[in-house]
Amino acid sequence: MSDGTGLTRGDKNRNARLARLRALVPRDHALVGIDLADEVQAVVVTDHDSRVLARRRVKARAWQLGSVLQWAARQAYGAGFAGITVACEPTGHRWRVLDQLATDRGIPLVCVQPLLVGRAREGEDYTRDKTDDKDAVLIARLAAELRCYEPERSDETWARLRHLGARRARLVAEATACIQQLGDLLECVWPAVLAAAAQPMRSATWRACLGVVLQRCNGDPARLRRLGRDRFIAAVRRELPRWGGTVRIYSPIADRVFTALTDHTGVAVQRPGALERAHLVLEDYRAVRLRLADTEHRMIDVLDTLDLTGLVTSIPGLSPIGAATILAETGDLRRFHSPRALVKHAGLAPRERSSGSYSGQTRLSGRGRPRLRLAAWRAIWGALRANPVYAARLRHLTTRPDNPLTPGQARAALAAALLRQLHVIVTRRVRWDAALAAPPAADSPRAAA
Repeated sequence: MSDGTGLTRGDKNRNARLARLRALVPRDHALVGIDLADEVQAVVVTDHDSRVLARRRVKARAWQLGSVLQWAARQAYGAGFAGITVACEPTGHRWRVLDQLATDRGIPLVCVQPLLVGRAREGEDYTRDKTDDKDAVLIARLAAELRCYEPERSDETWARLRHLGARRARLVAEATACIQQLGDLLECVWPAVLAAAAQPMRSATWRACLGVVLQRCNGDPARLRRLGRDRFIAAVRRELPRWGGTVRIYSPIADRVFTALTDHTGVAVQRPGALERAHLVLEDYRAVRLRLADTEHRMIDVLDTLDLTGLVTSIPGLSPIGAATILAETGDLRRFHSPRALVKHAGLAPRERSSGSYSGQTRLSGRGRPRLRLAAWRAIWGALRANPVYAARLRHLTTRPDNPLTPGQARAALAAALLRQLHVIVTRRVRWDAALAAPPAADSPRAAA
């Protein structure tokens, strides 16, 4: 039943968020804006009208700012305030250090988005001047206007998952760079070997063959023809376990690599050096794969510690590492008051464009965490092959007569749906239900509601 106020759900959520922020930034507190840097920190104490009460530039590391917080508190007490609230940008690791110092002293801390500080810098005097002292004032002003947020404060387990997720993202980038570099080198000096498999780097047999050739050829693959096919296959079979395979190789690929040994297509003068470099890159790739596998194993261990592995993998097609990668970017999902808040955090929420009778095209906001958006996107690609509910939803979104979506738009919508469902699964500790996840039929009570 309506309460007669006409407030929307968005109004109520926004009011609740502002109430939480007001508890952190009460009107009887002065604002301490700190522009964090490596060695020199700009600190300013202001009231809620951005009037500067005190200012300091301190040559100190982040861990040495405890005395600065005490100085700011004395300045606030002297101006008649009951306490202070610290505001800063989430700069690298330094804001976490400052948060620990503030927490130890019972001082609330809020963060201000650097994007808002940049826009406020232009709106201040219509210039793009940037100094640490000005930015400190702008940070304090934005916090006083409640244009800030309460930072995530995770426990040790969730923090460990965060760090492992960041390491995995770096290792995936390194592995991808090795694959691209190896492909470029071979395409230049020995393109025939790339044609030996449809997807070379996904084939353990092909990788083992290449490892044998590059290790022994000394810049000339034709040298290995002297071994003969049987001895070459035996060498590949011994190499195969180093690349995650078994002693059983895929003979057609090995035969095609053996045939390509005498193919001299490519830039001859570059071949010796390029193949030596390709061997080094291949070994780098193998080392990265081992580190990546170890990191992924550790991430799954964290999921087990949180008792989430069985719950998140109840979604057909979602692997444990896919779920762990998403949760490493979100942190504890209980900090999001609704599934939609999580979707907005990922930048997958639709951005409405309407004014009066005009209604523009709806697009994704694109804000939020890019790596979370990427993790959800990759997870959907894998889940579509094994999840009939998602596959049916994709067909519906791309073939419906009214406003059909492109395949890319439909997958983005499914990525948002995956995040919403993960929020419910993790926060309520329930397993995925295909009946609830499926879109309602046109004549069902859910569709009519």
